[in-house]
Amino acid sequence: MSAAVEQLLTVGLGEIKTAAGSGVLMALGLGSCIGVAVWDPLMRVSGMAHVVLPAPPDSNPAGGPKFATQAIPMLLEQVVALGANRSRLVCKIAGGAQVLNSAAMRDSFRIGERNREAVLAALRAAGVRVQAEDCGGNTGRSFRLTAADGKMAVKRLGSDWKDL
Repeated sequence: MSAAVEQLLTVGLGEIKTAAGSGVLMALGLGSCIGVAVWDPLMRVSGMAHVVLPAPPDSNPAGGPKFATQAIPMLLEQVVALGANRSRLVCKIAGGAQVLNSAAMRDSFRIGERNREAVLAALRAAGVRVQAEDCGGNTGRSFRLTAADGKMAVKRLGSDWKDL
């Protein structure tokens, strides 16, 4: 008898995906982007956002889920709609690397660092505490969340998966 294979849901740039009971959410190739994963252990409801930028430009306040300021409230709204309770959420984040090679670009943009700060601020404002993170450095990574058991893991470029 073979074990059932869980459905893989790839969370692309600026996307939010959710799963209830089963499935694996995965954000691939996080450079300066941040993967934000939440899981409710009682309801086994999970969600992941792939945040690209901190906030939309002033001229476009709507923005959408690619921005931390919009992605976090949208992610939380979607998992709560599936039965999750904010007070039970396990939240972990990964990404935010400094992937630009030029010193001038690296120092002036600091996108990974700014993304991390914006994600943390949005989560704090929503009353959600980050329990673990794997952010920064200059190495890209992938991030996965298994909905059935809430296991979250990170794989840095050139390394194996590591529990977060």
